[in-house]
Formats: sequence, structure tokens, C-alpha cells
Amino acid sequence: MNDSFRRGQMNQRIQEIAEAATVLFLQQGYAKTQISHIAKAVGVSVGTIYLDFTGKKEIMHFILKRTIEPDFNDREFDRPITDHLFAGLEEQIISCFEQSGREFAAHLHETDQYSLELLVSDAFDLLARYAAGCLFIEKNQFDFKKLAEHYKRYRKQFFETMTQYLQKFMEAGTVRPLQHLELTTTLIIEMLSWWAMDIRYTSFETQPISMELAKTICMDNILAAYKKIN
Repeated sequence: MNDSFRRGQMNQRIQEIAEAATVLFLQQGYAKTQISHIAKAVGVSVGTIYLDFTGKKEIMHFILKRTIEPDFNDREFDRPITDHLFAGLEEQIISCFEQSGREFAAHLHETDQYSLELLVSDAFDLLARYAAGCLFIEKNQFDFKKLAEHYKRYRKQFFETMTQYLQKFMEAGTVRPLQHLELTTTLIIEMLSWWAMDIRYTSFETQPISMELAKTICMDNILAAYKKIN
């Protein structure tokens, strides 16, 4: 009973360290963040951090791993967490980009069964799910060049897929004519990205609103702006 309680406390602290490190890595950069900064944010000693993680790199890998594998959070971890737990992580992240891109484009050949509402909902969910990992790559692209290269390809594919969906919806008469389709796609993606990702971590003034509310705001405004009223 006591061992179980202690392990629960330790796992809770690991999650708190990861949350604090996520904010620091995104706001001031991975290279500039020191273990002492993370310890101060969590309210523990530097030595306590090293009881849970062997170093800053392992904390970063933990954050990326749980971004692409949500069930990873539910595991019980041997301490300190070492990098052997993250073997092949970079390739897993790249594979996740590719799989997500394929799934997002899956309705392109059956848009009669798809809609602007579903597109906006799916796009928001996708961006929110991988927010921490994607923002980490964006904010630290010069330190992680291979991941940044693949992330740029993924972003380009995401943009092209969104554009194709909007084009098909215009042709079907469910989205109003858009004179500047690609620029409109950019606007929609940036709006979704800000509410799904940046508002939590990197905006000038972050806001602790729920993702449900953020999604509702996006849905209301995008549908009102672009859905064709017959």
C-alpha cells in the first residue's frame, strides 16, 4: 500500500516536471533552459529532478514521447528515467507525422460524406493533440534539424490537404466562393493553430481555457465566415 502510494507520488512528480519543462522549452527555448529553471518551476531541488531524470535531454524526450503516445503517461517508470526508454523516438515522430497526414487526407475522395464542420473539428483535434510536440519543433528547429525538416513537410502537406478540401467544398456548393483560396486556407490554419496550440503555451498572454471552449470558438467563427448559406 505504502509502496504503491509512493510510486504514485513519484509518477505525479514526473508529470509535473514534464509540464513545467514543456512551458520553459517552448517559451525560452530548449538550449537556454537549465535543470535549475525546471526545478524552480516545479518547486523542488535540482537533486530531486536528477532522481527522476538523468538529464535535460531525457525530460525533452519524455515530453515528445507522451505527445505522440498518450498512454505513455499511464506507465509506472523506473527512476531515474534514462534515454534507453526513448530508443527510436525520432523515427517514431516522423512516422507519426506521416500517419497523421494520411488520416487527415482520408476523406478527399468522399467529400460528399464529409463537411466543413467535420473538417474544422478534425483539424482542431489534430493540432491540439500534438500541440506540445509540434510547438517544440517550431521553437527549437535549429537544434533539431532532422525533425524540423520533416515537420515542414508535414505542415506543407497539411496546408495542401486543407486547400483541397476547401476547393471540393466550393465545387459542391457547401462553402462560399473564395477569391483567394490559399490565403484563406492559411488564415483558417493559423486561427486553428493559435486556439489549439499557442494559447496554452506561447502566446504573449496564455489563457487556461478548456480545449472544448477553444474549439467551439473556432467552429463558430470559421463556419459563420465560410459556410455557404442556401
